[in-house]
Amino acid sequence: MRNIKLLIGIILEVLLVACVYYFLLPPINIHSTAFWAFVIFILISWGVISLIITSANKFENFMKPKTLKVKSKFNLWPFVVAFAIIVITMVVNFFASPLFNAKSYSRRINVDETGNFTQDIQEVDFNSLPLLDRDSSEKLGDRVMGQMSDFVSQYYVSNQYTQINYNNDIIRVTPLEYADFIKWLTNKNGGVKGYITVNSVNGEANLVKLDKGMKYMPSAHFNEKLIRVLRFKYPTLIFGDEKFEIDNEGNPYWIVPTYSYTAFGLKTKVTGVVILDPISGKSSHYKVNDVPTWVDNAYNADLIIEQVNDWGTYRNGFINSIFGQKNVVNTTQGYNYLAMNDDVYLYTGITSVLSDESNLGFILSNMRTGNTVFYSVPGAEEYSAMSSAEGQVQQMSYKSTFPLLINLNNKPTYLVSLKDAAGLVKMYGFIDVADYQKVVVTDASHGIKEASQNYLNQYADEISEELLIKDSIKVDKITSANKNGNTYYYVTSNNKKYVISIELSDELPFVNVGDTLKIGYYESDKKIIEVVKIINE
Repeated sequence: MRNIKLLIGIILEVLLVACVYYFLLPPINIHSTAFWAFVIFILISWGVISLIITSANKFENFMKPKTLKVKSKFNLWPFVVAFAIIVITMVVNFFASPLFNAKSYSRRINVDETGNFTQDIQEVDFNSLPLLDRDSSEKLGDRVMGQMSDFVSQYYVSNQYTQINYNNDIIRVTPLEYADFIKWLTNKNGGVKGYITVNSVNGEANLVKLDKGMKYMPSAHFNEKLIRVLRFKYPTLIFGDEKFEIDNEGNPYWIVPTYSYTAFGLKTKVTGVVILDPISGKSSHYKVNDVPTWVDNAYNADLIIEQVNDWGTYRNGFINSIFGQKNVVNTTQGYNYLAMNDDVYLYTGITSVLSDESNLGFILSNMRTGNTVFYSVPGAEEYSAMSSAEGQVQQMSYKSTFPLLINLNNKPTYLVSLKDAAGLVKMYGFIDVADYQKVVVTDASHGIKEASQNYLNQYADEISEELLIKDSIKVDKITSANKNGNTYYYVTSNNKKYVISIELSDELPFVNVGDTLKIGYYESDKKIIEVVKIINE
């Protein structure tokens, strides 16, 4: 009878462990805390089952005659071993912590500190600038989905909205997902039939329908659930958060980074990515240096921020990070993305832990390779710049987006969008990084190019001569007009029209037809060219 109880207990333990593994899917990897939590569960669950068996045996003994009683002893070893594992992991992690390994933590990421802003960051091209942030992209994506009555009842739009560089177009891409378990049951044979793209430059949103549906998704169930497919094929790998991307031909893929740890769950390091085809379920594991170039998100933004913070905190030792804090820096509370050279880069400011009003510079980190460069560009911290832009229109109660960092006039400049309560972009703001008091906001309906022109015009004395188009014109016609309290002169020359502010030269009232003017202006699509400089030689 006792052997039968033991056999039943073993069967229950095997079934319980199998069920827990099937649903929780811990990696079989000694560096993973999830693995040791699973081992501890096995031990404790077996200890509980053993306790139940022992109690049943004792009750059975109690009912037997004294001559037939058999000693039944409870085994404590599963609980002792579980406790020992907990103690050992805590001790090992303590000695592997920054307290004893500060230098190692500071080297988690290799930061190139020789970056030159004007050389590395090209002058901004407004035709390829990702103006739409994540919130605006989500609204556009949801609107597209709402127009597809045959889809909206079966699927919902995932919150992925991954920023990628797709054939030199800056877009966000996100898949559809099964709406619920019943919708999965009724649609799993055909799979998820599409994904949504939102162009981050012009706001064009499209639902891309697929001939063959995507079966292996986070919202799928049982053996079609994405993480379960990955775990069964790669039982020992430690996975990061999956990202949805498309290749250069528009084929969908899941990009899942793989990690390694020091000790138990410490010092996360990207070792590669698994690329899984959600249509066929086929996958490949690439080492970090072999990731295909079309992939844009091998690294997770939060992991990069964590590594950069360790670099800034521990490079002069653990004690210094707590007490002296000499040269201790951290990232600012926020980040954005830039697209350059067919890759996506994470941008965030670097500020001293002793100050929250200014930045010492910023970092750019390649989301595919992890290569990170620090640019020493002292200036306003991002939230100070955002507040400065909001202050220009405080009566409107507009809220600023997190800034884009651009090279305008060979100077680092913040660009923000100002939104109303409905999340609609109403104005664009340009803020000088070095001096956030220099800010100009412009109605978004005028376009981003005119907004930049207004900013450059206001600070004409500081504008790089390299950007000016210089010309000598003969005046065919000249008239003046008062606009918003300022006098402007309108000049026609060789069928071109120019507008010149009186503030540029006190000699403008004395200009006559036939005179020659030497002027400077910026390239513009406007019919009337705005002169920003009168050149006196």
